[in-house]
Amino acid sequence: MVRKALVPAAVALALVVVVGYLFGGPGAAASAGLGIAIVYVNFAAHGYSLAWASTVSVGTVMGVALGGFAIRLGIIVAAMFALNTLSWFSPAAFGLAVVPATLLLLAYEAQLASRGLGASLQIPADDAAARAGEAMAAREAP
Repeated sequence: MVRKALVPAAVALALVVVVGYLFGGPGAAASAGLGIAIVYVNFAAHGYSLAWASTVSVGTVMGVALGGFAIRLGIIVAAMFALNTLSWFSPAAFGLAVVPATLLLLAYEAQLASRGLGASLQIPADDAAARAGEAMAAREAP
């Protein structure tokens, strides 16, 4: 999933750098480019953290998915505040690159989910849940 998004991210990066340069100069181009790069790195971190969590348990996947989303959004906001201290940084160009890129990534993930990409994931059963399931099956057996 992360590798499939690399080409569109590279195209988006080139596009926003050119548009940023045309409308706001080199500072806006760099700001918009950083925005796309941060969104892609956050997406990659999300994909790899979910892959790791799927080797642990279902609860870990849910925690990483929900908690990771909030943490990644916080990282984007913190990056914007940190970069805003630089003289060449354009918060408007950064925001105008980050917001659509994030929305497009969410649409991409929804499209993958609707195609059933997650159906091939094999998440190991939680030990306690597996024991409870076996006990329940034993009680229901005639």
